[in-house]
Amino acid sequence: MSGATVVGRLATPRGRFPHVKVAGDFVYVSGTSSRRPDNTFVGVEVDEMGTTALDIRAQTRAVIENLHAILAEAGADLSDLVQVTTYLVSMNDFGGYNEVYSELFDETGPTRTTVAVHQLPHPHLLIEMQGVAYRPAHRQNHPATEVTP
Repeated sequence: MSGATVVGRLATPRGRFPHVKVAGDFVYVSGTSSRRPDNTFVGVEVDEMGTTALDIRAQTRAVIENLHAILAEAGADLSDLVQVTTYLVSMNDFGGYNEVYSELFDETGPTRTTVAVHQLPHPHLLIEMQGVAYRPAHRQNHPATEVTP
């Protein structure tokens, strides 16, 4: 894959931008959330009284799974990430996010910046992540190795 792509099996971006863009050996992944293709969200439960419970751990896991799927479309995987930026609506969620993130990445993984933002595109979203991966030219025509997030 080269150029920019919207990945058909994932939630359609809420704007005119791709999920992923390849430029040379680099793969740039747009901000990704836990939104499913049917516009529901992982990590959201609404009880019979209408009370909404949001789960940062479930949302973080889903976001990383979506990053993995997007990278795979470009022939890369999570181990190819060199930089990740995470946007949290509340730094009170940092512990849960960091717990899940640490299950998949360690000090040999991508550099990371985490910032708090006022809001994300939907009130059920607690987290959004974007990333940059390095996919060497010799791997560009070969499928990504499987990494289970």
